[in-house]
Amino acid sequence: MSEKPIEDNGKAFLVLLLPISFLIIFLVATWRILLALIVLAIAFKLWQEYQWQQWTVRVNPIFHQLVRENQGRLTPMDLAIKGNFPGTTAKRYLDGKASEFGASIVNSEESGQSYYFITASILGNILDSSEPVKELPAQTVTKTARSSQTLAQPSLLAPPPPQEEEPETESLPQQTHQEAQRSLEKQLIFGSLIQSELAKRLNVYSSTVYKRRNDPEFPEWSRSKDPDGIAWSYSEKIKEFFPLEEG
Repeated sequence: MSEKPIEDNGKAFLVLLLPISFLIIFLVATWRILLALIVLAIAFKLWQEYQWQQWTVRVNPIFHQLVRENQGRLTPMDLAIKGNFPGTTAKRYLDGKASEFGASIVNSEESGQSYYFITASILGNILDSSEPVKELPAQTVTKTARSSQTLAQPSLLAPPPPQEEEPETESLPQQTHQEAQRSLEKQLIFGSLIQSELAKRLNVYSSTVYKRRNDPEFPEWSRSKDPDGIAWSYSEKIKEFFPLEEG
């Protein structure tokens, strides 16, 4: 009774031992060939990485030029067309640059995948006119009111009461609206507005226009902000904003 389990265990051990023995014999006989193949694979991988690094050095000037021209926004198609190489290669390059510089990647149905690279000069252009538009006219009106009251009443040293300044403050939106209309007539001689001009007209930050310009809801949003209820659209080709004609 006890000899049968021992015999079965011996057969199972032989079944496992045979494949292991063949594997050991194969490795002993071919280890030099296997080692050579591993070394060749590593050398080929290092060569490919070196070739890629050399290629990126040649593409970097094209990348920098497109970043300046497109205000930091790039797509794989833009880079592929400019550099005349496949789109998969352009996407791999932009993925590496996005990881290197911490760029934002935005997916949209219209333009596909877009990469946003913000440089110091681009950020400076966005923030040039980032202060609210109504603050400067308000300060100007208040100073004008105070100076006129000072001339009219030179004997009074105390500032005028707040009730006397309220009518002039209330008239400020009307003056701002008139200035916006006159400015629009002059600017639209060329048929379009640049980003900072539209931001002043909509009384928002220039960075807000920059972020919203590619949204499908941008025309309706700009109409709600425009003093004349004009809807605006953004042209990717010339980087300017055009008024939409109501159908």
